[in-house]
Amino acid sequence: MDFKKIFIKDACPTKIGGQAVLEGIMMKGQDRSSVVVRLPDGSMHIRTEKINSKSKWAKIPLARGVFIFGSSLISGMKTLMYSAEILEKYEDTEEEHKDKLTLMIEKKYGRQGVINFMLYSAVIIALIITIGVFIIAPTWVVNLFGRVTDNEIVLNLIEGGLRILLFILYIVLVTKMEDIKTVFQYHGAEHECIHCYESGKELTPENCNEFETLHPRCGTSFLMFVLVISLLLFSLLGWPNLLLRIASRIILLPVIAGLSYELLRWAGNSTSWVVKILSVPGLLLQKLTTIKPNILQLEVAIAAMKSVMVPEDTPTIEGLCDNNGELLPVKLEIDDETSVETEAFGGGSETAERNEDLDDELTGSDS
Repeated sequence: MDFKKIFIKDACPTKIGGQAVLEGIMMKGQDRSSVVVRLPDGSMHIRTEKINSKSKWAKIPLARGVFIFGSSLISGMKTLMYSAEILEKYEDTEEEHKDKLTLMIEKKYGRQGVINFMLYSAVIIALIITIGVFIIAPTWVVNLFGRVTDNEIVLNLIEGGLRILLFILYIVLVTKMEDIKTVFQYHGAEHECIHCYESGKELTPENCNEFETLHPRCGTSFLMFVLVISLLLFSLLGWPNLLLRIASRIILLPVIAGLSYELLRWAGNSTSWVVKILSVPGLLLQKLTTIKPNILQLEVAIAAMKSVMVPEDTPTIEGLCDNNGELLPVKLEIDDETSVETEAFGGGSETAERNEDLDDELTGSDS
């Protein structure tokens, strides 16, 4: 691990962040976010959205970590679902068969109601699994060690170590899935692109490819901070009965999330040796969650990055885009002999609908 390539001396840290999605990347800038997805035919689809003004909770130390973690979980799931929806739209598949529950919800609440139901259901299920596997299971299993030792600190350290081991094992297992490998490549592309931008170099695939896939502000490092801080904090709470232990672990989650976020912010804006040492566990975990990207994946990252680095009054856009994150002009066939090239549309929901109609015409064709 070369710290000089991760904590770049002359780099200028920014607040730009991102997330890998299915066959693409979400980037979040100062006033807008963008999602760029590589379509099956090799072209790219983009959507940009304005970011709502930050809540007052997002500005209070410690509390902001909890708020940002919660909002990021929901927006992250929403972005993943959007990328899946775009890929499905451009794939040449048979008509979708909907189950009775989906039809019932769509009839009563509309298409958006179905999307919201799927989104919040996914978030709730993810939270239940996370709490069950990574919080309840370790402390329950470690009860068995009570027959070997009654040292409270040792029992807490074993519980924390088991929790970290389970999380690493989970990451290793999911990397065996081909689709997840691709997501991790886009994760690496996101980091290389941000490194390149913060280093002041021109955003080209070749320049981005010179940088490391590891980044000190990564959300993966945040998760590792959560695991390590929870290990240390729980070690101070003694070893009460199982129900009290489970309750204390869940109740203290917001405190741990707040502390972890502040530590991540500090790590992302400092190059001191203390920060480097504290960042090692998270960076090692990133070695599992990032994979060296190819040129096409770096092009997606650059398009997503450039589309959020625009003046504040720039309209939001949705449609097929070029490598700079700008909408492509589209050609409409009016009749057998006449075609008209239109200007790219931008801004608002009305524009999005117009672009969606145009995209339907272009599905499966060169543009």
